Amino acid sequence: MTGPSLAGRYIALVGPADEARAVDLVRASEVAKGVAGLGAVVLTGGHHGVMRAGARGAAEGGGVSIGLLPGLDRADGAPEHTYLLPTGLGELRNGLLVRAADAVVAVGCSWGTLSEIALARRSGVPLVLLDPWDLPSDVGVVVDTAEAAVRALVALLPRA
Repeated sequence: MTGPSLAGRYIALVGPADEARAVDLVRASEVAKGVAGLGAVVLTGGHHGVMRAGARGAAEGGGVSIGLLPGLDRADGAPEHTYLLPTGLGELRNGLLVRAADAVVAVGCSWGTLSEIALARRSGVPLVLLDPWDLPSDVGVVVDTAEAAVRALVALLPRA
């Protein structure tokens, strides 16, 4: 019998950029490191804050991170990402990010993060929330640690 795996899965890691707290950055890095270590690809919005911390964590976990940038210039993205893909979609790239993911983990919250949470909820993409704003209880699985977020993802996603 083998252990938990997220091999072949794409996990979107979303959260604040400018408003990210130190705890958000630590948790984002830990979540990304954990899912990358289980074989998942980490998707982000490509910039700083939680996105950059997630890319760093994915690298520390031996994995890959892909940043979907809102603009057209790769140079605008956080260099910790393995790959940066300019979309030219502006904030609409949030929908692309959510729809490209097998699950979404939201670390902390901001208005952009809230839009991604809503898109995941509306489209049925499994959602794990780590320290979200006050939201209805049926929005997603709420956890209190990065380790619990990784465990929740493994439970929500059958092996690919």
